[in-house]
Amino acid sequence: MKKILFTGLLLAAFSLPDRVMGQTDYPTLSEVNSRVASIASNGSAELITLTKTEGGEDILVLKIGTGNMDEKPAIAVVGGAEGFHVLSVELALQFAEKLVNDHADVLEKTSFYIFPNMSPDAYQQYHSSLKYHRRGNTMELDHDRDGEKGENGYTDLNGDGMITWMRVEDSLGEYMISEEDERVLVKADRSKGQSGSYSVFMESKDDDDDGKFAEDPPEGIAFNKSLTYKFPVFEPLAGDIAASPVETRALLDYLFEQWNIFAFVTFSPANNLSTPLKHNSSEARKRVVSSILAGDQKINKLVSDKYKEVVSQKAFQQTNQGTDGDFFQWAYFHFGRMSFSTPGYWTPEFGGKSNAEANYLAWADSLGWKDSFVPWTEINHPDFPGKKVEVGGIKPFVMVNPPFEKVGQIADEHTEFILALASMQPSLELYNLEVEDLGNGLSRVSVDLYNNSPLPTHTELGDRSRWLRKIRIDMDLDDDRLISGSKIATLEMLGAYEKASMSWVVRGKGDVTLKVGASHVGFITETINL
Repeated sequence: MKKILFTGLLLAAFSLPDRVMGQTDYPTLSEVNSRVASIASNGSAELITLTKTEGGEDILVLKIGTGNMDEKPAIAVVGGAEGFHVLSVELALQFAEKLVNDHADVLEKTSFYIFPNMSPDAYQQYHSSLKYHRRGNTMELDHDRDGEKGENGYTDLNGDGMITWMRVEDSLGEYMISEEDERVLVKADRSKGQSGSYSVFMESKDDDDDGKFAEDPPEGIAFNKSLTYKFPVFEPLAGDIAASPVETRALLDYLFEQWNIFAFVTFSPANNLSTPLKHNSSEARKRVVSSILAGDQKINKLVSDKYKEVVSQKAFQQTNQGTDGDFFQWAYFHFGRMSFSTPGYWTPEFGGKSNAEANYLAWADSLGWKDSFVPWTEINHPDFPGKKVEVGGIKPFVMVNPPFEKVGQIADEHTEFILALASMQPSLELYNLEVEDLGNGLSRVSVDLYNNSPLPTHTELGDRSRWLRKIRIDMDLDDDRLISGSKIATLEMLGAYEKASMSWVVRGKGDVTLKVGASHVGFITETINL
């Protein structure tokens, strides 16, 4: 792990807000790294290189705060969980820029770990001459397990520089023209008497003559499919072993040293902010817990309500609340922290469409956007002689990444949300401190420890797993002076606005020091005069 500190560099001469405002499209990877370095020139930021990907790109973290950052509650913000979700990188970047430039006061109580881009290899596909939704890094893998690596990927059949879809007329196909928009294909519902007339594939050829299409693309493992929770064994883009990519291992190694992180905000396709997770008692009782626990459901609901209060856009049919091997679920189920995820952007519900693609096209049409869809065009396909094959569909990136001119407002609102989450962090306070003279040189010290926060100090899952550190209570005095009570004690957790009463009987006069806390909830110290 390489640390890079910037003080007084020439990079500080750049005006970050002006540079962002001057952009007309999502930044290239080199521009992303330049902005990260510029943020790190701020005195409250530290830039750390965790590792390099197989493609030689840096995996970076910005550690932002003041004083002893490791003893303050912290929020981790993760961008680039998916390489095609370029918006996520921009939201993480703009949050970091706004934090150091406009919200330095927040750093007095909270530290931040910002991982701008966990998929830099895949991210570059957005600016490549061939555009498609890439997820994997540059590792060479045999996704279809036929003994050859990356030998059957995508093919730009119509030469437009994009990978869209191809539809093949097929009386046994599963797809039919949508009743909502003739440009869209949907699966036929045979229970309703519908029958398909098309087979649908990603734009490609059968290069390895196995009857399959685009099943072995020349890309490696997807970060957001490589984590240990519900690792999708034997699935393409997952790899053979959980956490096998160097970037995944480096991130986890780093996080396991950051005891002060109490919550994660991940910008990814998963969403438990517009629609909070629901507790399932039977799934929660399994040996491998697969449901949010009841107490943590209340946390999710509380934070979701705050998110919907701050973020103006409403989710359209958002059903993705986690996929196997993703980071968002790992942060909760395997790391025990509060974990929140949002795509940051959805196509607004428009025209009463039930299908997401039909909804998007109706909205794009209403705005006069002419560059969102590739019209279906017939081609000669070598693998389908005598059959009608057409290439077309919604262009890559456009449904999950808004036009760049809309990103400013989205970033402002999500910055406000993360700062609101920080204001809700667990907060330990001491109340009702009393020193009672018992005579014979003895004093009783009593005090109430109070969590002045709507959030508990520990998630229920973190408490159950015994992974999160307990609240430690240290009475700093010589052993022979302590008559009753514990010199060192621990407290499992404090709920929202909950208190715990403590007392000691101490011999002698003079000052004693009481220190209470844990890294993820902060520490408080009180000097008591006897």
